[in-house]
Amino acid sequence: MKTRLLTGHDIPAAAAILREGGLLGIPTETVYGLGADGLNAEAVRHIFEAKGRPQDNPLILHIPNASWLSRYCHDVPASAYALAERFWPGPLTMILPRREIVPDAVTCGLDTVGVRCPDHPVTLEIIRAAAVPVAAPSGNRSGRPSPTCARHMLEDMEDRIDAIVDGGPCGVGVESTIIDLTVTPPRLLRPGGLPLEELEEVLGEITVDKAVLSPLAAGEKPRAPGMKYRHYAPKAPVTVVTGPGEGTARYIRERAGEHTGVICFDEFAEAFPNCVVEPIGSYADKAEQARRVFEALRAFDGTAVTAIYAQCPGDAGLGLAVANRLKKAAGFQIVDIGEDGI
Repeated sequence: MKTRLLTGHDIPAAAAILREGGLLGIPTETVYGLGADGLNAEAVRHIFEAKGRPQDNPLILHIPNASWLSRYCHDVPASAYALAERFWPGPLTMILPRREIVPDAVTCGLDTVGVRCPDHPVTLEIIRAAAVPVAAPSGNRSGRPSPTCARHMLEDMEDRIDAIVDGGPCGVGVESTIIDLTVTPPRLLRPGGLPLEELEEVLGEITVDKAVLSPLAAGEKPRAPGMKYRHYAPKAPVTVVTGPGEGTARYIRERAGEHTGVICFDEFAEAFPNCVVEPIGSYADKAEQARRVFEALRAFDGTAVTAIYAQCPGDAGLGLAVANRLKKAAGFQIVDIGEDGI
């Protein structure tokens, strides 16, 4: 099929694609998503085919407001509505018990479903016009860096889907935060565009799933997207270096060569002569790092780079999400130089 590029003025055409069982690239505040009618199991299966996505990796339903929650979820706790009131539309996905109307193709057989309300006016209009929830993972080929603009998505999905709606660059740059509300205390399954600290202000104690910091073991079934498989990876292997900025820069510089790619903080952009360097923002600016990390990972694929090193932010605020994406891209190939930078 020939993939069409639509704009924010093409709401009726975009909604028709969803209602007719097609695949549509949608802009959100986090990354571009690959959407289908979330109640149409056949359409949802085409998402997995287009992405080459593993069949046990569940999808998220996108809805226009919290009043739709009870349509697709049962036993919705008061905490879900409290979170929606404060953070929706926004980069927050809640895991809740699903109703039978939600097909197994969306949840990969789980009795729960992830639901979120994206903060992008064009996509919210499309969902309302289509009058169906939109099941959507990120709009990249499985394992690749997520797309933060329509051009990135077209690189991966051209002639594989019906259309992409160009809604401009994504303002957040990493996927939504996923919180499981079916357990006590609530559990963070994926760090994302909403920092853990802000969730704690509403929910109190939150546990962090081990998949945030390390890979799932063989045979473990993921409860949310992004938990199990290597994700966000460029073609060249990535090594993440954690520790103080000066120390990580020194470690990378001592090992870097002509065909080395480096993802670094702006302060160290001049520290790697003869390397292909992709700065992702100031050491202290976690929001900018989140906006730029996927673009940096994609940039190396058009170069002669054979290995990539990445400086890694600390876990505070959005740093947890940026660090998680870099570590996933590296397949958890991590070097920790320690607090002393030795």
